[in-house]
Formats: sequence, structure tokens, C-alpha cells
Amino acid sequence: MTQLTIVAHIHANPGKEQLVRAELEKLVPVTRAEAGCVQYDLHQDNDNPTHFLFFENWESREVWQAHMNAPHLAAYLQAVDGAVAEFTVNEMIHIG
Repeated sequence: MTQLTIVAHIHANPGKEQLVRAELEKLVPVTRAEAGCVQYDLHQDNDNPTHFLFFENWESREVWQAHMNAPHLAAYLQAVDGAVAEFTVNEMIHIG
């Protein structure tokens, strides 16, 4: 089994960063409790408060995909509908 690292960038629309941050913060404790979650850390850019980053490690791609289909992710997406300008995900492996 290969551990999966996820780097997710979330860019809030200007003026919506507090809403997006509050909703992202709700994801942290429930996601950390999920089976297969090794690390789930949320960051906010010091110079651009509309930019958020999740650095995540999962036991496998399969458990990460289960996370992406979890009810709390669906609730987050509904709560921030129209507040997120851009969302990108990079699936990575640790090489050194």
C-alpha cells in the first residue's frame, strides 16, 4: 500500500475568505478522525488571505477517495457554493 499525499489549494472569492475559512476549519476534526487519515493540516497564506492550503497524508488513494465522498465534504461544498473562486488538488507520493 502506497501512502498518498494531497496538496489542495482553495482560493476564496474576495470578501468570502472568512466564510470559507470557517467552513474549512469545520472539516479538520472530523477528517482527522476518519479511518486512513494520517495527516490533515489547514493553512492560510500570510500575504493573500483568500488562499488556503490543505496538506494531507492518507494511507491509500482509496481511503482518500472515501473521504472525498463523505457527507461532511458534501456539506462543505454546499456551504461555500459561490464563495470559492478556484480549487485545485495535486495527488503526490513521497520520494525522499
